[in-house]
Amino acid sequence: MRHNKAINHLGRKSGHRKAMLANMATSLILHKRIETTVAKAKALRMYVEPLISKSKEDSTHSRRMVFSYLKNKYAVTELFRVVAPKIADRPGGYTRVLKTGFRKGDGADMALIELVDFNEAALASTPAKEVKKSGTRRSRSKKAAAPAETPVAEAPKAEETAVETPVETAPAAESTTPATEVPASEAPAEASAEEKKAE
Repeated sequence: MRHNKAINHLGRKSGHRKAMLANMATSLILHKRIETTVAKAKALRMYVEPLISKSKEDSTHSRRMVFSYLKNKYAVTELFRVVAPKIADRPGGYTRVLKTGFRKGDGADMALIELVDFNEAALASTPAKEVKKSGTRRSRSKKAAAPAETPVAEAPKAEETAVETPVETAPAAESTTPATEVPASEAPAEASAEEKKAE
């Protein structure tokens, strides 16, 4: 029975476990996504999310508190300069765990853990889903009103195209006739002017 076992010990002593989670948190912050086992990913999520919450307030105290966990100044800088502005309005849930299958060697259950605000593919697909949801209820009322509007909207378009067609052909015909006449009439005038100068 697992009564009062709040954390997964991951088969390690506390020093080894803390060092491993610090290294994994550093990699997650620097690379925005890492692949590990599901158990380690869940333990890492519990470890790194409070640190990301502390990064919202950029003060010396919060930087020192985060550094005491991560022990890597480059990760602390990345967290406060790059990650914190993106997650400023998010109240929690900064990471996402996606199961990817089983490892070939030992059959361990593998997962990707990533920072939610840095996955461009997921961010790009999210607004499309919202648009579909918002359009489902209103589509019935739009479909009922659409048949009444479509004949009125189509008739002016047909007239406009009929009116525009002669206008477009007429200037084209006018532009071709002066173009053919102008060189013929100007050529003798230019030739006569050159002959007068030569004389």
